[in-house]
Amino acid sequence: MVEVFGQSLSLVLAIAGAALVVAEALAPGAHFIVLGVALLLAGLLGLALGSVVPATVLPLVLAGAVLGVGAATFYVYREFDFYGGKGTDQTRDSTSLRGTTGRVTEDVSPTGGEVKLEGGGFNPYFRARTVDGEIPEGKEVMVTDPGGGNLVTVESLSIVEDDIDRKLDRGREREQKRKRERAADAPEPDRETRPETETDLG
Repeated sequence: MVEVFGQSLSLVLAIAGAALVVAEALAPGAHFIVLGVALLLAGLLGLALGSVVPATVLPLVLAGAVLGVGAATFYVYREFDFYGGKGTDQTRDSTSLRGTTGRVTEDVSPTGGEVKLEGGGFNPYFRARTVDGEIPEGKEVMVTDPGGGNLVTVESLSIVEDDIDRKLDRGREREQKRKRERAADAPEPDRETRPETETDLG
């Protein structure tokens, strides 16, 4: 039997596949799922067929299984769109989290906390912190700085909405002021005087 690191090749493939599947669950985004499932199933197939297939042929069978299962997994992943957003890129880097909204699951302060982000994949929970102040559990938040890894900086959505509302109000006030100034500067239209006509009563 073919051995790698003192273990059978089938067992090594199964362990490597299981590790990649777990890594995908911890850091979702379709980075490891296709290869992980392919290695895991090929390893399990090798363990099942190890006593039947000759040791010289087994590596070729495993290689074919990895390719076949990998292709099938990739097809199923693309066809059924497990991550949502079909037709868009599925892999998200940290910068794409900016502006994402979510809900606080553990009070967030400048030193730590936890949030659940919308559309976060298999593991939408992120460690979070604020620049200042504290955001209690259950409040809606928006990512202002994606940082890197699993730590994001968030701000209460009510504060963000208040800033936007204030800017919109200022814009409306400026527009109304301009309209009033234009109306005051515009010349009054000339009144048309109707000529008085005399009527003959007979």
